[in-house]
Amino acid sequence: MIHGLLWFPLLLIFVLLTALGWLERRRQSLFLNWAEGSELSKLDGSGAARLKEGTLSWSSFEAGSFKEQNSFEITKLELLELMALTSGEAPLTNESQGRCRLRLIGNGKEMDVPFSDAEQARQWMSQLMGKARC
Repeated sequence: MIHGLLWFPLLLIFVLLTALGWLERRRQSLFLNWAEGSELSKLDGSGAARLKEGTLSWSSFEAGSFKEQNSFEITKLELLELMALTSGEAPLTNESQGRCRLRLIGNGKEMDVPFSDAEQARQWMSQLMGKARC
């Protein structure tokens, strides 16, 4: 009986990890379908983003599907800034890592796209500016 009580928590942990793995696999599968045909796409802890047919759109994963948060026409892009996620209007320094946001400015609008990784956001900045010039 004691052996059963000792193994029971391990069984619960195994079931929990299996369920979490299944949910992540489902999220990635839905993302692949959502991002199909995109020129650029990303999926991270902050959400998903894609550049498709000149429009950058970003979504969050809620209730088993991607809910579109906003979109921006990339041909109207005038300025891209890398901003800190939580410290208001402070730009992110080159040495900074971690969570951040890309501020898109153009056509009289300002929109923020969240990123979990500053290095990935820097790569997106250069690729988006290249696409905006085309």
